[in-house]
Amino acid sequence: MSDQVTSMHANPVRERLRAGGNAFGVMAFEFFTPGLAPVLAASGAQFVLLDMEHSGVSIDTIKAQIAHAHGAGIVPMVRVTACAYHLIAPVLDAGALGIMAPMMETREQAESLVAACRYRPEGRRGVAFGVAHDRYTGGAAVPKMQAANEAILTIALIESARGVDNAEAMLATPGLDLGWLGHYDLSDSLGCAEDFEDPRYIAAEQRLLSAAAASNKPLGWLVPTGEAAQLALRRGFRCICIGHEVAVLRNALTQEFAIARKGDTAAP
Repeated sequence: MSDQVTSMHANPVRERLRAGGNAFGVMAFEFFTPGLAPVLAASGAQFVLLDMEHSGVSIDTIKAQIAHAHGAGIVPMVRVTACAYHLIAPVLDAGALGIMAPMMETREQAESLVAACRYRPEGRRGVAFGVAHDRYTGGAAVPKMQAANEAILTIALIESARGVDNAEAMLATPGLDLGWLGHYDLSDSLGCAEDFEDPRYIAAEQRLLSAAAASNKPLGWLVPTGEAAQLALRRGFRCICIGHEVAVLRNALTQEFAIARKGDTAAP
């Protein structure tokens, strides 16, 4: 396999997680500008997780953001709206190196996610080359397929009581790289929305952590702060989003405006 093909599809986040390491990034919902990925890279993010489920963003915007992420040297990953081939394929061909599928609840769904993200014989991803995902290059298809199969990170977002009940089977799926805790939806599914101290939620979260450990698969989570990330790492999570960009900006400005107004002697 040529060095060009290997570097074209390299995914250092998948490599770190498979080697037992940790990875840190930011989720993005709103500020899809050319500067987003470079700003995140400058902050130390290793990946950006671009959301399509709740943002209403189009594939054109996602394609541009993926290109900006590649240019900035961070890994572009995308949360699609559902685990369906026709929703996953265009995002992969746009150059995404990771796919997160929401509301994953069964091993069959996990198998479908893997199949959509891998070329044969590992899956059934459709074949198209000389486009965004292989940087518009020519050359033989088979080495590109092999490199892509080594690069694409598959992520099952587990965020329901049924998903937790089936977590052991899902996370044992060959080719599934990463489980992810969707804490808000999970708490809502359990009947304790946003109450993360409820015994039902605590038990479900622990079961998910135990399932990940039993299958030797890393688990991801979105947390609000670096301090929360440290706690998450100690508890067994290994792929961490430090908030999403809207919350990070809002929270930072809220704090700074509060500090500023302490010195506002002209305030009524």
